[in-house]
Amino acid sequence: MISIDGLKVEFGTKPLFSDVSFVINDRDRIALVGKNGAGKSTMLKILCGIQKATEGTVSVPTNTTIGYLPQVMKLQDNTTVKEETKKAFEDHTQLKAKIDRLNQELSERTDYDSVSYMSLVQDFTQEHERYMMMGGDNYEAEIERTLIGLGFNRKDLDRPTREFSGGWRMRIELAKILLRHPDVLLLDEPTNHLDIESIQWLEQFLLQSAKAVVLVSHDRAFINNVTNRTLEISCGKVIDYKVKYDEYVKLRAERREQQLRAYENQQKEIVDIKGFIERFRYKATKAVQVQSRIKQLEKIVPIEIDEVDNAIMHLKFPLCLRSGDYPVICDEVSKTYGTHNVFSHVNLTIKRGEKVAFVGKNGEGKSTLVKCIMGEIPFDGTLKIGHNVQIGYFAQNQAQLLDENLTVFETIDNVAKGEIRLKIKNILGSFMFGGEASDKKVKVLSGGERSRLAMIKLLLEPVNLLILDEPTNHLDMPSKDVLKEAIKAFDGTAIIVSHDREFLDGLVSKVYEFGGGKVKEHIGGIYDFLRHHNMDTLDALNSRKATEKTESVASVCVTGHAEASANANSGKQSYLDHKEQQKLVRKAEKAVKESEEKIEAFENKLKELDKLLCDPDKASDMSIINEYTQIKKSLDDEVEQWETLSIQLDEMKNK
Repeated sequence: MISIDGLKVEFGTKPLFSDVSFVINDRDRIALVGKNGAGKSTMLKILCGIQKATEGTVSVPTNTTIGYLPQVMKLQDNTTVKEETKKAFEDHTQLKAKIDRLNQELSERTDYDSVSYMSLVQDFTQEHERYMMMGGDNYEAEIERTLIGLGFNRKDLDRPTREFSGGWRMRIELAKILLRHPDVLLLDEPTNHLDIESIQWLEQFLLQSAKAVVLVSHDRAFINNVTNRTLEISCGKVIDYKVKYDEYVKLRAERREQQLRAYENQQKEIVDIKGFIERFRYKATKAVQVQSRIKQLEKIVPIEIDEVDNAIMHLKFPLCLRSGDYPVICDEVSKTYGTHNVFSHVNLTIKRGEKVAFVGKNGEGKSTLVKCIMGEIPFDGTLKIGHNVQIGYFAQNQAQLLDENLTVFETIDNVAKGEIRLKIKNILGSFMFGGEASDKKVKVLSGGERSRLAMIKLLLEPVNLLILDEPTNHLDMPSKDVLKEAIKAFDGTAIIVSHDREFLDGLVSKVYEFGGGKVKEHIGGIYDFLRHHNMDTLDALNSRKATEKTESVASVCVTGHAEASANANSGKQSYLDHKEQQKLVRKAEKAVKESEEKIEAFENKLKELDKLLCDPDKASDMSIINEYTQIKKSLDDEVEQWETLSIQLDEMKNK
């Protein structure tokens, strides 16, 4: 699909990478990995044409489309969420406008036998067929499904984009890219602004609907679930591993072990050859052998060993004072903004030494409760902070709050006090800011470097209650592992707001789930919580909730009709009306249920076909591809039908 040949990129005297060649094929799911600064983001920019390579070629077929999501984007603020997302279908809307113009012209003309009229009919037919092949008017339903999958509520779709944070607007841009269904998706840290549920939805989308994917991510669980191939940028080269990330880690270790053995053998061979040359250099009888050894030595190509980033972050939280037994106690805590209830009746107790996670969709109140604990906003109920509790807070946007015009050293020197100022150089060195790196301006630092610098500021004062809001955003995997081990060893208490399953796994012993205005406590680790969460969302449970809702609505209808009957003195007629209404409701419910069963059948069939298409021997089988296309269209049609039936059912219940 895309062919890269002899690629070389230079930003200074030393090339970032050189002689890079590989091919991106249809159905590839590629993880692009390498240490910070290896050139991962640069590679994505070159693939999408934003940046040019020093040497080499990137061959993209004429009809191949590319969708690129960078880490940072310029976002529009003058439309609603739905209107902005519709921009992904500009081709649809332009074609629809053209069809409408042709149709209008056909209706106005009467020269039915003329050549121009027949040509107009032909144009209309061709464009209409092309429009239907592109999905017709189904894109409205697809927009809604995608936005809801990425965490938006239906009521959010008509809100202006300026009302949303940068993270939510990044989701809109991601939705636009996904909805265009490009042939190749290039994603640079797509999970940074997503919650756990949205990440899982994105995983399923990439596995089932995407064609080819190249992604950079520090979310180990995400790339391991999505990818089937790993490209590592190391030593200025790209090494291609045809396996997912976890298997790549093992193969890379084996590869490096083999390189070390080969390197040692080569060094021994070089020492032996040099020894022979030195011993017999001046013996005439050995002149031929010596010259042969010299030529042999010149022909040896030094074996390179894959670089390993040993400059890891040495992180240790300072000793802290002992806090009370219960650092945080919430008793019937509630928070509302006007008529909007963020959460209510929150009851939780966090014990000293516990590591707990706050999880849930964005906007459900995780950061709000943190602000209540910090005493930054008022609330209802009782919230007690334990005796001798000293809080250290790492905000999600902490890295962006740094002064870009200061150097790394100045940033820490401005907040350090007392004897700690004598140790700034040592502290910076342990966070990989040793030597000249401490003189860098903040504005030239990468996202991961800024996060590390912000973490240093947190460590300057001893605390016994850590509150970390998305601490792993922009940290690479080795740095995340070090941070995780440091929190495990931390003597105090920790509250971690995070969507990173791999980071939370083995770290927290309790999970608080935020959603629907409530906060639920789950004892156990993050994967225990996820298993329980999946059980809570089974279709059977949803059906039970729907039944409860129907019974509730039916009860309201009965009450309403009874009151009308009493007022009009026509009880018999009211009963008959109610009976007829209930009959219509049951019929509509049956139609909705049948439609849901059809949708489930279509989705299961698509999963089966996806598995077949993942087989290289069947990936180009036109019969399978045609069947997939037909089933996908039927699914879209059925989803649209289900939405119509659901609206009708809601209207009946609300009468």
